[in-house]
Amino acid sequence: MKLYRFLSEDDTSAFCHKVTAALNKGWELHGGPTYAFDAARGVMRCGQAVVKDVPGTYAPDVKLGEM
Repeated sequence: MKLYRFLSEDDTSAFCHKVTAALNKGWELHGGPTYAFDAARGVMRCGQAVVKDVPGTYAPDVKLGEM
């Protein structure tokens, strides 16, 4: 099955570390990153979709962050 996650974080090194950790667990980048202003909080936010092929069948209770 193919898994999909969207990672997001404030525009700090924490975002880069989150994406790097996913890549090192076998996730692959899917499309380009996003960058937008969060007016409610007054900060820039980053986002990146990642995908991963794993054995098994999808179910809504799959813990994507643990894969």
